[in-house]
Amino acid sequence: MDVSVASGLAGLVGFVTGALAVLAFRWSEREREAAVPSPPEDTLAALPPGAAAVLSVLRSSAVVLDDSDRVVKASAAAHSFGIVRGDRLVAEELLRIARQVRRDGEIRQEELELPRGPLGKEKLAVHARVAPLGSRFVLVLVEDHTEAKRVEAIRRDFVANVSHELKTPIGALSLLAEAVLGASDDPEAVRRFAGRMLDEAARLSSLVQEIIDLSRLQGDDPLRHASPVSIDDVVAEAVDRSRALAQAKSIELVSGGEEGLRVLGDENQLAMALGNLVENAVTYSPEHTRVAIGVRRVGDLVEISVTDQGIGIPETELQRIFERFYRVDKARSRSTGGTGLGLSIVKHVAANHGGEVSVWSVEGQGSTFTLRLPLVATSTAPAESTKTSAREATP
Repeated sequence: MDVSVASGLAGLVGFVTGALAVLAFRWSEREREAAVPSPPEDTLAALPPGAAAVLSVLRSSAVVLDDSDRVVKASAAAHSFGIVRGDRLVAEELLRIARQVRRDGEIRQEELELPRGPLGKEKLAVHARVAPLGSRFVLVLVEDHTEAKRVEAIRRDFVANVSHELKTPIGALSLLAEAVLGASDDPEAVRRFAGRMLDEAARLSSLVQEIIDLSRLQGDDPLRHASPVSIDDVVAEAVDRSRALAQAKSIELVSGGEEGLRVLGDENQLAMALGNLVENAVTYSPEHTRVAIGVRRVGDLVEISVTDQGIGIPETELQRIFERFYRVDKARSRSTGGTGLGLSIVKHVAANHGGEVSVWSVEGQGSTFTLRLPLVATSTAPAESTKTSAREATP
């Protein structure tokens, strides 16, 4: 065969192959486009001028429906919020309101609870506003109020709990005062009732102070005005705070671990949190036992553990002990002056410093509370320390 003819045939074959490849690519593109339906061009063109631009900058989840309930335009927030899938509005409550607006042209707004997803029972609290948009469309705006509702519920519960907790010592003081008046001719009874009044007054003062502390923690971000805090100083202050209580019960306080570690935050808050853990450990431990405070570095974190040989915590109660006013043994807590706020304060301090608090406990054997906080990055802090100190505070 002539060389020129062969060359021509090869070129023709290459051309046909390329053309077939282009056709196959365009066909696949059409298949993909058909798989995700999009509104007809004339439908999009019928939207009021500037509507698409406005939707793109709205903070609310915004959806435009046509007269067949098809989504012709939706903001990115609407997709991420999960109320739009494909070209359909998935929330039946929103569709119901949209159809009513389409019928009578009146603007409607409602507070709704929408399912968080196709599975589970969690709900989203939203404010929906639906209005006609031109003659063919309906605009749906949805604002997520879930977090605001949650905070409001927490506030209501907190106020209710505070009211209940304050009523107990105030009522006790009132009854004791009446008893003192009735026993004015019995010096021994007066002394006994007066002693109980002092106990109730001290408990009331402690409760009010812890409520104030918790309120300050919720409204303050320690990292905004943070400074390096020595963990050694925090541990020493926490031990000093419980020294007298430990001596009264012949409980040995022992601290040890790595020295020289620092975190970023507020020293007063951290000392209060660790002090609460140590005080709880001493309060709920029997006499002639030991409470140990250990410090160690784990990666970029410092772990401060408080271990006791006390009564322990039932496994069923471990998930709730950090709730406000929650007490495992209410009778024992009241007899020891507990307010039920100490561990809640520890949790808030840890969270405010970018850390966490956890608990391990076996009923009848004791408990270990561990406070984890991010370390200050320094070149002088050793990555691994084999040095431990036995800083003992024996009674």
